[in-house]
Amino acid sequence: MSFQAYLDAIEDKTGLTPRQLVEIAETKGFNDPSVKAGVILEWLKADYDLGRGHGMALVHVIKKGPKIDNKHVGSDGTHGDDSDTLWLDGKASKPTP
Repeated sequence: MSFQAYLDAIEDKTGLTPRQLVEIAETKGFNDPSVKAGVILEWLKADYDLGRGHGMALVHVIKKGPKIDNKHVGSDGTHGDDSDTLWLDGKASKPTP
C-alpha cells in the first residue's frame, strides 16, 4: 500500500482528512521533535482505532511533513506513489495525475 493509499484509507475510516488530523496532532504538541512515534500511535488507536501501519503513515506526515523519499515515487511495487508530495486535503479534492 502506498503512503497516499494509507492516508486515503485513514480518511475513509475517520471521516477526517489527513490535514485535519495533522492539525489536531499539532494542538496536542505531537509535532514536537521530542514526541516519540509510540505516543502518537497510542492516540490514533485510542481516538480513531487506527492500526500501526496506517498510524505510521500519519506519524510521518505529523513529524516530517508531506514530502516522501523519491525511492517511493514511480515504482511499480505496492508502496509506489505518483508524487513525492502527499495530498493531505482529502480524496474529493485530490488532483488527478
